[in-house]
Amino acid sequence: MGINSASDIEANLQIGPTSSGMVRLYIEGNGFEVPMDFEPEEAEEIAEEIRAAAAAARAK
Repeated sequence: MGINSASDIEANLQIGPTSSGMVRLYIEGNGFEVPMDFEPEEAEEIAEEIRAAAAAARAK
């Protein structure tokens, strides 16, 4: 499955700091959980990528 492939999978996304100073993206769906921890600098890079993708999507 690629970035442009449609999917019927539903999931919830939670984002927040952990007690160990990391930023966690927590994805939960029907029968799966994916906790992803990032250093704050990595999280800022991800945020920049999300902003760039949103800008590109608006331009279409």
